[in-house]
This record gives sequence, C-alpha cells and structure tokens, in this order.
Amino acid sequence: MADAIAASDTSRHDLLKVAAAGIATGLLTPLLPPLIDKLGGSPGDIRIALVAVPFAALVLVLVRRGSANPGWAALAAAIVTMIAFVCAVHAAILVDAQADGLAKIPRNILAGLTGGLVGAGIMALGLALLPAGPRRFAAWLPMLISGTVTGVLLALDSALDLDLTSVLYPVWQACVAVGLAQALRARLPRPAGATAPA
Repeated sequence: MADAIAASDTSRHDLLKVAAAGIATGLLTPLLPPLIDKLGGSPGDIRIALVAVPFAALVLVLVRRGSANPGWAALAAAIVTMIAFVCAVHAAILVDAQADGLAKIPRNILAGLTGGLVGAGIMALGLALLPAGPRRFAAWLPMLISGTVTGVLLALDSALDLDLTSVLYPVWQACVAVGLAQALRARLPRPAGATAPA
C-alpha cells in the first residue's frame, strides 16, 4: 500500500514537471515569429513549423525518456508535432474565414476549438503509430479533450490583442504534454504486482 502511494506521488510530481515544461515552451512560442520572419526566402509553412520547435523538443524528450520507443521514434514524434502545429494553424485560419459572418469572439472560439482539436488529433494519430505508442483511443482521450477545450483561449489572446505573449500556448502545451505523458505511461511495461499509474 505504501509503495502504491509513493508511486502515485512520484507520478503526480512527474506530471507537474511535464506541465511546467509545457508552460515554459508555451512562453517561448510567441517570441519566435519575429525572429523566424528574419529568415528570408523560407516558405510560410516552414516558418510556422519552426515556431513549434520548443514544444517539439519537449515532445522528443517525453517520447525518448517516457516510453520504450527507439531514438528515431522520438525524432519522428518531434516532426509530427511540428506538422500538427502547421495543420492546427491552417485549420484555425480556415474556420475563421468560413465563420466570417459571426462576431469576432465566437469566430475566435470556433477557430481555437478547431485548431486545438486538429493539433492534438494529429499528434495523437502520429504518436499512436510509433512502435511503443498506445493504440487504444482511450489512452489519447485526455490529450484530445484538453487540447480541444484549451483552444478556446485563442479568443482570449485575440481579445487582449496579445502579440509577443500568449495565454493559449502555455496552457495548451502544458495540457497536451501532460496528456501525452499519461498516454505513454499507459503503454510502459510494468513489473509483476505493480499497480497501474494514476
């Protein structure tokens, strides 16, 4: 019983560290576009993907250290994260354009929900295909739900007219990183007699 409580405390502590790392990458994300815009000649999608590098680096570390995946799979996970970021941005822009008749706040909420879902969904799909990625939909559900719901913070960023800072990125990246860590832990082999992670 004491071992189970200690393991639960360690799990919570580890998840708090993952959340803190997600907040840190989320604080860096909005600072990158002005720097990346100075790279002349690179296509728009490449510039958008480069904005995701801090979060992709966190995903690489989580997949490498928190799963039984080989090293190449961690790099693939980082690339999938950058692709997901590009797709999320394009999905949000598309929904924003399609909802042109709505007021700004509802339009931003819809765009944020869509971008959050697309970003988390593509990550979940891509990472589930890794050798040690969880194949059960239920393992990815917390990441999908939190990624979608926190997407509404795009409306807050827009209402506050934030540029070099953001509420969306730190919260979204922290929630998705924690969901990813939980999904990866669900697939880790456990010794006989060990309890499932909390």
